[in-house]
Amino acid sequence: MKDYEKKIRFQEMDWDTDYFGVKSARVILNGNLTVKEWENLKIQFKEYDFISIQNQHSSPRNAQFIGRETSAFLADINIQFIKVLNGLDSYPGEVEIDNSLKYEDQVQIEKIGDFKFSKFIEDPNLNKRGGNRVYTEWLINAFKDSNKFFSLSRDENSNVNGYLLHSFKDDICVIELIAVSSDSSRLGIGTRLIKSLETSAFCKGIKKVKVGTQVRNIRAINFYHKSGYKQIECNQVYHLWNI
Repeated sequence: MKDYEKKIRFQEMDWDTDYFGVKSARVILNGNLTVKEWENLKIQFKEYDFISIQNQHSSPRNAQFIGRETSAFLADINIQFIKVLNGLDSYPGEVEIDNSLKYEDQVQIEKIGDFKFSKFIEDPNLNKRGGNRVYTEWLINAFKDSNKFFSLSRDENSNVNGYLLHSFKDDICVIELIAVSSDSSRLGIGTRLIKSLETSAFCKGIKKVKVGTQVRNIRAINFYHKSGYKQIECNQVYHLWNI
């Protein structure tokens, strides 16, 4: 049973169920499935309206099961990066880090960011159920969570023109969202935000920073490579609908 649970992690998604109005679950496949394991999994699928299937490391065997025996479609390929922090860089003084933001800052942050590669938008079944507002809801929940931190960049008028949302899990700092205002792109703001985060994390004793993005987001991939991050995973995400 323990080996099965390591290979297959099945989780009900309460937030998604409430938000999208469909009974939702996520399954994470951590290894090549046997025929019997796959047959048992298909039985579980029938209990839900929507299942997000994450095929870790894009296993060809699991992809064959999914593509041949379900109506699931490939909604995303998630690239995971990690960087080991070996020392301190010079801290960019114009960036601030806070976990208790003023209302004006929250309003400005919500207006920044174009998450055009989002699976919540590109899946029409999610998009018509409010998928285009998922990242706004993500931010609103983060504003209320003292364990979520924002690195903020401001323009000459003290308005927020870039942010980086991050949190800490065990001994790793996780970048959740990063966005720069379209009016301030290509000014090095993203680099300053990430350097401030790394400096802050290192001062807290955190030696690793992790971040993910979509395979089609070439600009983000190039940015993380340029910033010294190494790719460690490439995971397929399939969406299966039973409605």
